[in-house]
Amino acid sequence: MANDSEEATPANSPETQEPLFLTLRGVPRHDGPPAGEPAYVRDPQGAWRPLHGDHLYDIEAECVRLHDCFAAALFGDIAAYHKRLPHVLPFIWEAGLNSESTLSRDAFEQALVQHRELPDLNRLLYLYDCRKLVAGIQECTKEVCFLVGEFYRALNLDELFYPPIAEPDGVRWVTSPVVTSLTATLNVIYIRLHSLLDYTTKLVHEIEHLRADFSTYPKLSSSNILFGDRRRTGWGEAAGTLFEPGEPVTEIELVRNLVIHDGLLDDMPKVYKVVQDGRAIEKFVLMPDRTDGRFDRFKNRTLFYS
Repeated sequence: MANDSEEATPANSPETQEPLFLTLRGVPRHDGPPAGEPAYVRDPQGAWRPLHGDHLYDIEAECVRLHDCFAAALFGDIAAYHKRLPHVLPFIWEAGLNSESTLSRDAFEQALVQHRELPDLNRLLYLYDCRKLVAGIQECTKEVCFLVGEFYRALNLDELFYPPIAEPDGVRWVTSPVVTSLTATLNVIYIRLHSLLDYTTKLVHEIEHLRADFSTYPKLSSSNILFGDRRRTGWGEAAGTLFEPGEPVTEIELVRNLVIHDGLLDDMPKVYKVVQDGRAIEKFVLMPDRTDGRFDRFKNRTLFYS
């Protein structure tokens, strides 16, 4: 289990068989970064993970607890749910949720009619729908963590332009298929971060409005809830929660809305390189100017980089 004090152990890079650390400056290093400085290391499965402060396993453990909490809340206690498990048919937790099920919509509906006398059928169906909300947070969190690692892998290790050429000292920018891929990864990170905000809002709303009538198969109370509806939850905009107004959430909303609805972060996506003594000492992507949580705008122009 990871916590604030635990650090990932860097795997050897395939090329050098030496520990390799990806930095936020876009230039890798073989010696460890100064204490407290962020870096990414390759784990045994090939993913690039934060050297310290990685809470992925903590989030996973909390989600496992939520899975059990839903079962306990709907069945009275977790033991009652476990007692029911041997009699749960696979279609109840797979159909319409998991690609392992081959049932069509019509076949699923027919199965519900065929097994309508099954004890707690509607309660079980609803439980697995609630658990899907938790699973969405689990998987989306992993996506974001791994995509951020992939972004820094590309920024640090990929040759940005082919064929490689000698570069004069100074600051230059590069655009290429590799840069396009890197930019697309950045865009998806912001999109999926916003998905996490949506999923969390749905989960909180569902917990606060948990169904109790199972005479029919109930619809999730959070079906039409999104992050913009967070004030309809008991959390509101409470401090210490993801709903608290602040710079991280504002940036996620701002960038996500731009790349989905209005276009690009740059009309020609590029990576900047600082070259000194013939080698790159820094690589970075610019973000547009913002004031009070909004991109600086003049008429139709919203991408200023002062």
